[in-house]
Amino acid sequence: MDFSEKLLTLRKARDLTQEELAEKLNVSRQSVSKWESGQAVPELDKIVAMSAVFDVTTDYLLKSSEIDDLSVKTEMLEKQQEQMLARELRQRKVRECILYGIVIYLVYFAVYFMERGLIWDYIFWETDMRWGAIVMAEFLAATAAVVFVCARKLKGRYKKDIENK
Repeated sequence: MDFSEKLLTLRKARDLTQEELAEKLNVSRQSVSKWESGQAVPELDKIVAMSAVFDVTTDYLLKSSEIDDLSVKTEMLEKQQEQMLARELRQRKVRECILYGIVIYLVYFAVYFMERGLIWDYIFWETDMRWGAIVMAEFLAATAAVVFVCARKLKGRYKKDIENK
C-alpha cells in the first residue's frame, strides 16, 4: 500500500472527511484530495502532523508494511462492527418502545370500555360533557405514560449495552 492509499484508509478509519483532515493539518481540502489521489506528496512537516493526527509513525506513513496495513483494516472493521451494533441496539429499543406504547393504549381502551359499560348507565348518562373530559384526561394520561416509557427506554445507554454484549 502506497502513501496515498494509507492516507485514504487512515482518514476513513478515523471517520474524518477530507475537509476535517485539512482543517487539522492547516491545509486546503484540495491538498488532501491530491495527496489521496497520488497527484501530490505533502511536505515533511505535514507528514509529521499526519502521524500525530492518526497516531502512527512517519515510517508507517512512508514505508510499506503488510502488518501495519492489516492492523488499520482490522481497526476499520471493528469500528464498523461497533456502529452496526449500536444501530441494532437502537432499533431494538425503538421496537420495544412501540410495543410498550401498544400495551399502554390497549390498557387504556380496556379501561375506557369497562367504564363505558359499567359506569355510563349509572352515573354519567346525563352528563356527556363530564364523561368526555374524563375520557380525554385518561387518554392524555395514557399518552404521557407512553412518552415517559419511551423516553426512559430510548435514553442513551448504548455504550453500556454494547459493552454488555
